[in-house]
Amino acid sequence: MRYDKMSSFIVMDIVRDALKYEDTIHFEIGQPDLPPSSKVKENLLDAVNSEKFAYTESLGLLSLREKIVEHYKKVYNVDIEPSQVLLTPGTSGAFLVAYTLTLQTKGRLGLSDPSYPCYKNFAYMFDIEPVFMNIDKTTNYQLTTNHLKNVQIDALQISSPSNPTGNIYDKENLKELIEYCDEKNITFISDELYHGLVYEKQEVTALEFSENVFVINGFSKYYCMPGLRLGWIIVPKHLVRQAEIISQNIFISAPTLSQYAALEAFDYEYLDSIKNIFKERRDYLYHELNEIFDIDAKPEGAFYLWANVSKYTNNSFDFAKELLENIHIATTPGIDFGSNNTNQYLRFAYTRDIEHMKEGVERLKEYLKGKKV
Repeated sequence: MRYDKMSSFIVMDIVRDALKYEDTIHFEIGQPDLPPSSKVKENLLDAVNSEKFAYTESLGLLSLREKIVEHYKKVYNVDIEPSQVLLTPGTSGAFLVAYTLTLQTKGRLGLSDPSYPCYKNFAYMFDIEPVFMNIDKTTNYQLTTNHLKNVQIDALQISSPSNPTGNIYDKENLKELIEYCDEKNITFISDELYHGLVYEKQEVTALEFSENVFVINGFSKYYCMPGLRLGWIIVPKHLVRQAEIISQNIFISAPTLSQYAALEAFDYEYLDSIKNIFKERRDYLYHELNEIFDIDAKPEGAFYLWANVSKYTNNSFDFAKELLENIHIATTPGIDFGSNNTNQYLRFAYTRDIEHMKEGVERLKEYLKGKKV
């Protein structure tokens, strides 16, 4: 285990420091401020009142896994079996299962730069070597098969929609990546946590192109249940038993009360309203920040804007601290997500209502008047 290579998650330090100020405007944290469906809350209370505090089986409640199977058929027209679905403590648990199943010590995991920082930190925990490939606006922040031709990797992980850029992998590109990985015997891991929060395009699951991929999702973002810590991973059929054994040993089972609550999470009418709210917030913040910073691309999903702030700073970490200390605006420095020019970027999350964000935009505009590098 390589503790020495693991980096801290800077945004969590900013979340803590932001509490020093009563009037902080929050653009830093990647969790929805909206509640889940009322049906979720009712189910949770019913589970508490029924004293459902015991472990479930390690794969998770069969009834919930069956709901997830129905969801994939309804949304993607993909057929999977309940045994392939493993419920985990957040998507973090799903990453641990995927890496344990597919990568040996000293194995090589392909990642984009920028990308979600926990990927590489989990890799370091397992003494796996992350292999970074730079992405930018020229490919709409997508990896392509051209990136893979110059690297030696055992597994590839992508996220779509992504954190921090909000891009979505095009259907044809996703298909080509999966076919390339199949041909080269490279494991394909798809983080689809922000599916549902897609504003113009139609999201595509990796399962549409192969039965041998690993697909990760969860209830934290689209379903507005971050604190219930519940995710899932869909594994190829021949690895179901191994995944179950890994789960038994790492965490026994996912949180029981969360599983019962999630039985009512697939409330599609309510979820459509959630998506519409975030789209409205995206449109507002993109329009406003695009007048201040350089936005490489309008985010297509998730709830983040990846803003190039290089006209104001050469160090986005110091700039984020400056904004928090001077005008009480909390953002996430780009260096949380890699080293590919990330010192030039801040991530803004539109996870608060528009009135809250308006105050932040006004402070930013006033503070940055006449300020240039």
